[in-house]
Amino acid sequence: MEDTKDVFVFKGVAERLTLGITRILENMPGVVDVRFAERDPAEKRSLLSWEQKNTCILPEDLRDFYLTTDGFTLTWSVKLDDECVPLGCMMINGVGRLCPLLQPISVFSLRNAPSLADLDWEESSSESGLEPAPSAPHFDARSRIYELDSCGGNGKVCLVYKNCTPGVVAQQSEIWFLDRSLCWHFLTATFTAYYRLMITHLGLPEWQYAYTPYGPSPQAKQWASLYQPLVFNYEVSQTDSAGDVFLNKLDPTKAFRGKAKAPPPKKKQSAQCNSGGTAKGQGNTGRHSGTKR
Repeated sequence: MEDTKDVFVFKGVAERLTLGITRILENMPGVVDVRFAERDPAEKRSLLSWEQKNTCILPEDLRDFYLTTDGFTLTWSVKLDDECVPLGCMMINGVGRLCPLLQPISVFSLRNAPSLADLDWEESSSESGLEPAPSAPHFDARSRIYELDSCGGNGKVCLVYKNCTPGVVAQQSEIWFLDRSLCWHFLTATFTAYYRLMITHLGLPEWQYAYTPYGPSPQAKQWASLYQPLVFNYEVSQTDSAGDVFLNKLDPTKAFRGKAKAPPPKKKQSAQCNSGGTAKGQGNTGRHSGTKR
């Protein structure tokens, strides 16, 4: 009796955590094997230990989330030709795996060894006609970056503290996406907004790339149009109304321009010159003969 009661309590907590997305997924055509991993709440001392170790204060909504469940994992698959193919994955690392993106440099590493800080540069935001975008995080000590989701190797969703000072506790945080080309893209200002965004996109592959200038891959777009048609069509209309600023424009005059013709062989040129010379010589002899007459 107590076991069945615990099962019902867990289902109620899972429904509240997932905002009812598990039932929606189970009723979708072709979706199978919807799994939500049960996790115990994080202890308060582990949260305090993390804050002291990283000199950062966790945002209030993320702290409440960890006090409810130490991380989040929900996966689902689709059935294709009598075979289950893993497709959707929603994941948020627990406190123990909320590690800094930039690991401290080892004492035994080379002095001039390359690092992510070498890729950091200042971008000028003085372009006319563009709205001022949030300043991107830095790979040096000015920002403290912690990985929330590895995105299956397609990038990283990070909890970012910007404008940091060494030895000073950082308080303001944002959620950013780091793509595979190591470019930053702003997602949300709070963890709650990002959590709802993740649930809305059903954890589809590369859904974070919908907030980048170039968008997800064609295969990811096909999955999105199949299982998320309303959001997918809205995002497509938004990109169309914004204009094709980020599309590669093909210039047919340059792309299909023929190669320059090779100059004819020297033998032909000499033959043409000889024929031209004889013709000129015949003309000159004709003129001289005319004058003699």
